[in-house]
Amino acid sequence: MGHLATSNHQGVSAYVADLQLHMTLQARNLVPSLTQARDSREQLLQQTQADLEKFISRQTL
Repeated sequence: MGHLATSNHQGVSAYVADLQLHMTLQARNLVPSLTQARDSREQLLQQTQADLEKFISRQTL
């Protein structure tokens, strides 16, 4: 039981470290290019609007 808890904890630590690494690389990729960041924001906005419209269309008034 103790060994399982230890290996599970190591797995969580590795996952967190991997997530931090991924976020750091992602941030570095976005920093140099302002137009890329603007495009990704616009894409996110369009996706959010599309999702909102889908949500509203499913509601019964």
